[in-house]
Amino acid sequence: MRRFMKKTIIALLVLSLGIVAVLMAYRICGAAGDRDLSGEWTAQLDMSGQAAAMAYGWLRDIEAVSVSLEEVEACMRNLNIQVEMTMDETDRSGGTFRCSVLPESYDACYQAAYEAFAVSFRVLVAERLRMAGHGEGTDEEAVEALITETFGMSAVAYLMSCGPALLPSLEELQARYDGSGTYEAGDGILTRRFDTEGAAGTVTEQYIREGSGLILLGETEDAAAGGFAEHYPLVFMMKQPEEPENNIK
Repeated sequence: MRRFMKKTIIALLVLSLGIVAVLMAYRICGAAGDRDLSGEWTAQLDMSGQAAAMAYGWLRDIEAVSVSLEEVEACMRNLNIQVEMTMDETDRSGGTFRCSVLPESYDACYQAAYEAFAVSFRVLVAERLRMAGHGEGTDEEAVEALITETFGMSAVAYLMSCGPALLPSLEELQARYDGSGTYEAGDGILTRRFDTEGAAGTVTEQYIREGSGLILLGETEDAAAGGFAEHYPLVFMMKQPEEPENNIK
């Protein structure tokens, strides 16, 4: 009986040690995987909320008509600016990085934001015309023609020239995101040190690495407060290599 209990205890001990070893190996390998951020990453800065808020603040001042933030938000969706980041691991805890805002993506988002703004503007102008007794000629084309005749430019061009700034300038975003330097990663903290003149300096952020995703949750409490906190969490997805074309007929 004692021999049987002794063998049982030894077996349980060996099993426990095996489980501990597996867990330690998992934690070590998992941590190493979390630290390895090498690759080409791309993220989308969602500008929809900011653009809608700026447009709403301007539209609600139009005399005798009303508009809600929800109505403006319904027009301004999927306004994204692309950010690309390349990270190259040089040792177990860090490496080098390059990050940039794509100017062509900014231009496309800028145009889309003001086109959406113009939709809400035409609706309110049409409502104001009906209130003034103009029952006819308040469809979208007629209102656009009236705006062009009145201001000498299209609704989109007028809002770009005389309306509010819906987005931060490209230069502001580049000052926040563009640059290159070195990084350190570990224990869920990513520290990027920009060595590019005029760039963001040092940025320390909490992050999660999940599969092909890298999620920046926000700057740590002891980091300097950034001007674009509303863009967190910022989700980077790893670019997948393009599959070669199969030319076999």
